[in-house]
Amino acid sequence: MLNVVAIMGRLVADPELRTTGNGTNVCSFRIACDRNFVQQGQERQADFIDVVAWRQSAEFICKYFQKGSLIAVEGSLQSRQYQDKNGNNRTAVEVVARQINFAGGKKPGGQPVDDGGEAPPKDYREPAPAYSQGSADDFAVISDDDDLPF
Repeated sequence: MLNVVAIMGRLVADPELRTTGNGTNVCSFRIACDRNFVQQGQERQADFIDVVAWRQSAEFICKYFQKGSLIAVEGSLQSRQYQDKNGNNRTAVEVVARQINFAGGKKPGGQPVDDGGEAPPKDYREPAPAYSQGSADDFAVISDDDDLPF
């Protein structure tokens, strides 16, 4: 099965860090995502997507993002059932974040535009692998006889 969600939008409110009973950090927040299509003569519509992040991702979001910050989230879609205060059965659908990235521009000092005043850690993304320059000797000539080489 495949369950992959990638969204980019702005935080609707400041994220808040909470801790579960067993000490696990969790952060729930909502992102406003503009729709691509606008009907002529109407205003652009937006969808409001609920997102939950756990552990280090939750801490990262609460430290470096605030209301209005542009954020990119990759994760999976989950639904859960619960009862509200009046005893009514409800369904919640939310994105469980796997990877969080800054999506805004940078200030002249190198900080994200919407960072909340503190520079992000330099290692918040894995470094790209280094590739060395190859030479022509690294390739083998394949003859084009009637048989395929595989």
